[in-house]
Amino acid sequence: MGDKVTDEKLDKYFDITGRAIEKVKIAEEKKIDWKASAEDFLDMATRYFEDAKHFREKGDIVTAFAALNYAHGWLDAGARLGLFDVGGDSTLFTVDEE
Repeated sequence: MGDKVTDEKLDKYFDITGRAIEKVKIAEEKKIDWKASAEDFLDMATRYFEDAKHFREKGDIVTAFAALNYAHGWLDAGARLGLFDVGGDSTLFTVDEE
């Protein structure tokens, strides 16, 4: 059941992401708690990674794959923002090499 990317599932993800892109507005600059923000991004990535394991165990590999990509997206966003020191690793992250 969860081992095929159906048109319905793909349409769902396109719809959600398309609506999210349309909704995003550039926010005004504000001070943030750097450490708390980094911890939040890492926590979100870890939670989605754990979700991916859960979905894989249930046999829903499509949702597991989506959760893995979401987890990596949190890590990658944190690296691009500079919340994480990834040593310029442009293989695992979309950052410039140091």
